[in-house]
Amino acid sequence: MDRKVRVRFAPSPTGPLHIGGVRTALFNYLFARQHGGDMILRIEDTDSRRFVPGAEEYINESLKWLGIGIDEGVREGGGYGPYKQSERRDIYREHVKQLLDAGKAYIAFDTPEELEAAREATPNFQYDASTRMSMRNSLTMPKEEVDRLIADGHQYVVRFKIEPDEDVTVNDLIRGQVTINSNILDDKVLYKSADDLPTYHLANIVDDHLMEVSHVIRGEEWLPSAPLHVLLYRAFGWEDTMPQFVHLPLLLKPVGNGKLSKRDGDKLGFPVFPLEWHDPKSGEISSGYREKGYLPEAVVNFLALLGWNPGDDSEVMSMQELIDKFSFDHCSKSGAKFDYKKGIWFNHEYLMKMPDDQLAVLFKPILVEKGLDGKFSDEYIARALGMVKGRADFVQDLWDQADFFFVAPTEYAPKDVKKRWSAETPAIMNELIGVLEGIDDMTSANAEKIVLDWIAANGYHLGNVMNAFRLAVVGACRGPHMFDITEMMPRQEVIARIRRAIDTIPLPE
Repeated sequence: MDRKVRVRFAPSPTGPLHIGGVRTALFNYLFARQHGGDMILRIEDTDSRRFVPGAEEYINESLKWLGIGIDEGVREGGGYGPYKQSERRDIYREHVKQLLDAGKAYIAFDTPEELEAAREATPNFQYDASTRMSMRNSLTMPKEEVDRLIADGHQYVVRFKIEPDEDVTVNDLIRGQVTINSNILDDKVLYKSADDLPTYHLANIVDDHLMEVSHVIRGEEWLPSAPLHVLLYRAFGWEDTMPQFVHLPLLLKPVGNGKLSKRDGDKLGFPVFPLEWHDPKSGEISSGYREKGYLPEAVVNFLALLGWNPGDDSEVMSMQELIDKFSFDHCSKSGAKFDYKKGIWFNHEYLMKMPDDQLAVLFKPILVEKGLDGKFSDEYIARALGMVKGRADFVQDLWDQADFFFVAPTEYAPKDVKKRWSAETPAIMNELIGVLEGIDDMTSANAEKIVLDWIAANGYHLGNVMNAFRLAVVGACRGPHMFDITEMMPRQEVIARIRRAIDTIPLPE
């Protein structure tokens, strides 16, 4: 590539970052890292009416949690700032003036009531070459009147003057060449005097140019605005520095048709935001992937494969593997169904891959919550979790699978009691206590051989004895290999549990 790759993720701080925006940020990051380029985080806060306190901090925290590194931004700094659009007013004013002086834009004073009247009078009205000369703007009014209205403080907007009947071609790395005729475009508002801020269209183009952005990678929903952006680049004379456009496929509902929404997550029970969000206005709390127990690596892997594939059968891939394999050649043009169940599968896979000692660190807060802080060694916790993690999708699932390692059962599964605890069981369990007390080496293989030999020598039913043994120690007929459990637990703890079961479980009538 002739230019250094520089990409930008440019969210608006109008609420929590949607998971679709996260995927856009991720694809920007993968592409930049693959090409040794820069990742810019630009905050597009020109819509002051929709600004939500805390949203900018939420965006930064979300990207940090997911490992999507930012090279330049509000927090990181950089040589192309400011990186917040509300701090770039002077820059935008200069470029608005440039378009006005060149006759590429004009000032319009139409009130909301006048615009509404025009819409009622003309079916499918749009402000363009066919209607602009009948409206109140600097193209139809004397310069003196325009200057007077501005001096008197009348509110106005600056509109881009789109020439009619011109074919505009957008070159997209996923969709190829997309050509539209300028007749379907309206004269978009570029600037509003009411808040002295540009609209998205002008700020976006000016910032991308001045920040030397080489590739604009964004969601498919922005594709209709791409022809306008091409025309703006031409109007400024920036054709040679126009970025390459990439419009990613939409994220679609898991069930039915249409774009993924928060309502889908609420209905089916999955998050659509990376982190939990507390709405400062309504007080509503929306669930997040982090708080639901998803691992950031699993979320990244899951999102990367929505609308993209590596060109082979790979599924579980680290961030570096995703960077190495990423290519827009393997991006889909059509929308990607948001298979949230696949996200759960990825989390399970990453839970399985995680070293047991790291898993123990994530699990410890659960032990604290249960009042068990400091009662078990790190090694014991890690070994216990290593035995059961194959049955868990999330860290919080591990308690249900491993609770008996930390707390002796006080209740016993009724179905298992009915099936596995007979009138003869207490006597056999008392014998088993004697066998366990006589074992010098309680390693799994040795203890198993001694106990199974005892069962065989006495003609006991193997399944009945072993299931009663498990029921007494675990509280139910579940869990990993029985002698792996007894190898870990102190012998006296195992024996105490058997005695409690003998004393507690009622005999069948």
